[in-house]
This record gives sequence, C-alpha cells and structure tokens, in this order.
Amino acid sequence: MEKWPGYRNEISNEVYDVIIIGSGISGLTSAVFLAKEGFKVLLLEKHFKMGGFTHSFKRNQYEWDTGIHYIGEVQNPKSIVRRLFDYISNNELKWTPMDANYDRIIFPDKEYDFIAPKEKFEETMCSYFPNDINAIKTYLTEIRNSVKSGRSFFANKAMPGMLQRISYPFMSHTFFKYANQTTKQLITNLSSNPKLLGVLTGQWGDYGLPPSQSSFYMQSIVANHYLNGGNYPAGGSVKIAQTVRKNLEQYNCTFAVNAGVDEICVKNGNVSGVKLENGDEIKSKIVISSAGIVNTYTKFLRNNSNIEKYKSRLKQINPTGSYVCLYLGFKKSVKDLDFKATNLWIYPDYDHDENISKFAKDSSQEFPVLYVSFPSAKDSEWDKNNPNCSTVEIITMANFEWYEKWEKEPWKKRGDEYENEKEKLSQRILKKLFEHIPQAKDSLDYYELSTPLSVRDLANYKSGELYGIDHTPNRFKQKWLQPKTEIKGLYLTGQDILTVGLSSALFSGLLTCSAILKRNLLKDI
Repeated sequence: MEKWPGYRNEISNEVYDVIIIGSGISGLTSAVFLAKEGFKVLLLEKHFKMGGFTHSFKRNQYEWDTGIHYIGEVQNPKSIVRRLFDYISNNELKWTPMDANYDRIIFPDKEYDFIAPKEKFEETMCSYFPNDINAIKTYLTEIRNSVKSGRSFFANKAMPGMLQRISYPFMSHTFFKYANQTTKQLITNLSSNPKLLGVLTGQWGDYGLPPSQSSFYMQSIVANHYLNGGNYPAGGSVKIAQTVRKNLEQYNCTFAVNAGVDEICVKNGNVSGVKLENGDEIKSKIVISSAGIVNTYTKFLRNNSNIEKYKSRLKQINPTGSYVCLYLGFKKSVKDLDFKATNLWIYPDYDHDENISKFAKDSSQEFPVLYVSFPSAKDSEWDKNNPNCSTVEIITMANFEWYEKWEKEPWKKRGDEYENEKEKLSQRILKKLFEHIPQAKDSLDYYELSTPLSVRDLANYKSGELYGIDHTPNRFKQKWLQPKTEIKGLYLTGQDILTVGLSSALFSGLLTCSAILKRNLLKDI
C-alpha cells in the first residue's frame, strides 16, 4: 500500500475535470470531496511519495514520520476535526490518545506540565502561578472567544464574490480584535509576569513565531486545539495517506508521483491545465494548487501577464523560518527505555523572543528551543510493527543562509564539509537531549540530521520553510489569501490560505471545495 503509481505519459492523453497539484493533506482532502461529487480528478505529486508531511521514511529497522507529531480534538467523535478525518478516510483512520500530560515545558529552573482536559490544564496552571489566577482564567476565556471569532472570518473566504464583499466587514470584525494583537500584547495586558508569558507560549514552535511577532489568533487556535489532549495516528502518520488512498480508489481519481508541475497554463484569463517538468501538457478546466502560495505565484504563474501584481502581493507576507530535525533510533523498546508520549519543549530561558534573536545572530548560542517527540511511544501499533526498538525526533530552529554554500549540491552528495557541520550540530543536540533522558544514551543505534536543504528538496519549499508563511497580524489582513483567484478555474488550498498545521490544511481542502461547488460542505459531514 505504501507504493504510489508513478507518472505515465498516457495520463496526458486524458482531459480531467480537476487537476490537483500537491498531495499533502489539503490536496488529498480536495480530491476526496470532488471525486465523491463525480469529478474526474488527477492528483499530481513532485515527490516519490504522496502525503506531503504525513509520509514516513525508514532507515534500517527504524521508521520516522516527517511532520506529524500530535493532533488535537480527534478523541471526540463529534468534533469537526474528527468528522473530517473520518470522512476523507472512510472511517478507517484510527487514533491513539497520548498521555494526559501531552506537553512538558522545560526551563533551567522548573518544568511545567500541560495536562488534559482543559479543566485540569487550568487547575495546573493556577497551581504554578497562584498570583496570576485571574489572568489565567481570562486568558482561557480569550482563547475560546478568539477561536470562535475565526469561524465566520474563514467561512467568508469561500463565499461568492459579491456576497463575500458585502459580508466581509460583519464576518471579520470580531476576528480582528484578536488577530490584530500579538500574543505578547494580549498576555502582558493580563499579567506582567514574564514567566507566565514564557510558559503559556511554550508551544510557539507549533506555529513558528515567538510572542512579540505572532498573531494572538494563531496562539489561541494552537493552544485550544490541544486543551483536551493530543492524539497520534495508530500505525503512524503514513496511515493518513493510505486510508485516504483506499477511499479514493472507489472513485474516478488518478494518482501520479514523480510528476512535478512546471507551469499552470492560462488562456484568455481561464485555466486550461498544467505543463509538467517533462514537457507534457494535461488539460483541465479547474486546477487546485496545494503547493504553497509562493510556489504557485512565482513558479507556476511566472509567465502570467499579472506576475508583477502577484510579486507585489508576496511582499506583504514573509516565509516562516526553517529548521533542522534529528532522527534517532534506539535498540531497545519504549518500555525498556521508559519513553513517554509527552512532548518535551526545552528552553534556555523564559524570553522566547530574546532566545531566538541571540541564536539567529550566532548559532553557537544556546538553542532557542529543542522540541522532542517520542513517536514510538505515541503509536499503539509500534511494538507490533517495530519490535525491540524505539525512535525519537528532535527539532530546532535554523537559518537557510547557514547552508547556502551547499545549496547547489545534490541530496546526499553535499560533501565532507557539509556532513561535518551536520555531525557537530547533531552532537550538540544529543548532549542536550541526554540531560533529560540519560537512560537512553547507551542504546542509541542510529541518528540522521535533516537540514533546510533537505526540506527544500523533499517538501519543495524554496528556503526550507517550516510552516509556509508567517502567522503575524499582517498575514490575516491579506484578503487575497483565499481559495478563489482572479484566474477563472484556478483555486488555492493548503495552510497558506488558512493557518498552519494538519487540521488547518484539512479544513482548507474543505474550504476550497466549498468555493468550487458553491455550497457549505460542512453540512455534508
């Protein structure tokens, strides 16, 4: 089931109703909704696997996920997130609940546990900060209100032109009360305690910006998403694409990997299909790009007459920073190593903004964050599929510029200097990790570091971006970040038109298809 069909030239002999560029979760979701509506769908993927950041890879007996670390809300069968996953997977995707203590925020002087459900989270935070009880309670209320305000704002993006314009002021007013504030502004208005700010924003890595830069709306949806606990796909994140594929095979959908798109073809203001990197042209009246807003405008539409307008738009947003990820394999079981499903967020200090600033200027400074995930402890099927071993993944910040000198070298053939730099960084990360899980040090059997160049090559992000575009207050003011474009038949989907994360990308597929079909698809599920 893991192997996906490669591109075949005969695909270009067909005319499709819809071509979807990119097979991340937003592309897969779009394919399910439209295929079920009877559309003839072609799903194209540049990589040799489908699934985007939901796919996995193996080295020896070890297997790691590339992007999924935990998902909230799916433990509730009635939640919209769970219903959407059930819909696209035909109810075959199963979930493993994490420990109630889903995140641990670690500073040099103290550790703070984020514990589900939300009532327990509130109780625990109040016990840590007894002088800030009112601030904590108000913060949680503001989170709920902020999340609620986003529903009408994003629903407006799928509406037809005139109705969208008329209703926009009414559907976005409350949303911007929260989205226009930075996370730091809102929380410091509630409390002047810098430690409280540092702890409550301890998940900033889930959306990529520190408190003084991030929109509070982004902080609110991430924090709210996990308040009732985290979950992990049973069998690993690869099960997401596998179950969606099985569902899609019942319908008129064609898949093709190793099928990089070179250009979106436009004639007289209408989409006419796509041109592949191999020169083949494929016809379609609708094209959905799930490849990111920057790729879509600067690459696929580079020859369009409106390219200068598109470039001007892109100046209003910024790509997120990049990262490195260290993948570890241990020759003992989760039980033997006493690994827990709790994520660790390790910080050098409570001031996330200052930590990032120091590291960005000098990479020899302490890591501004080390996010440690234990996928083998989260997966209920791990021991059955991978006996007597376990895995860990560690993520921290990086700048693409640090690796530019090797950017033209091919993947896995970048030379000794590059490998030496990776080794030095790996050892720094390992030293810090084993301060927190010393029992695992002697069982380390394999490790491999991915850099921003790896992300660029395998995820097709030009600068190795972690989350597409930054979630600043200004980002949410860009009305053009919506499914429908000025080019008739061209639609956008993915985290850039909504927000970061798997659940958001899932919703973006639904939003895009709602715009295409001109109806609210939430009612279908």
